[in-house]
Amino acid sequence: MDNKLNEIRRKIRFLRTEMLSAEDNIRKRVNRDEDYSEAAVHLMSMRVVMLGLIGERNRLGGEERLLNVDERLKLDVRAAGRKPANGAPARFPAKASPGLDPGWGPVGVKKTRHIKNPEPRSDSNGTEKARGRRER
Repeated sequence: MDNKLNEIRRKIRFLRTEMLSAEDNIRKRVNRDEDYSEAAVHLMSMRVVMLGLIGERNRLGGEERLLNVDERLKLDVRAAGRKPANGAPARFPAKASPGLDPGWGPVGVKKTRHIKNPEPRSDSNGTEKARGRRER
């Protein structure tokens, strides 16, 4: 029974790709103002075959439950199955510094310069110091 179920799933998968290419063909013909009635009839016959295959698959107990948006977000299936496109090298996340939280990532923070030996000032603006230099 598993072999029969797998064979039906394979046929469904193949038929889906054929239907997508037929739909693309119809869109191209519509954009060029060509007759697409024959392609549309062929697509409708593929849909009838697809419904028959799905019904047979469900009778054999291979019904696949479709997840709603919330369930798909909780599973995060896209992030786990992501592969680099066009042979691009895999990217690795930055490593955390030792002793820090593993989820920590380095942040580019501009370092500020500190005056090592600040001279005492009489007020916050340093106006007293400036007056003293003028008097010299």
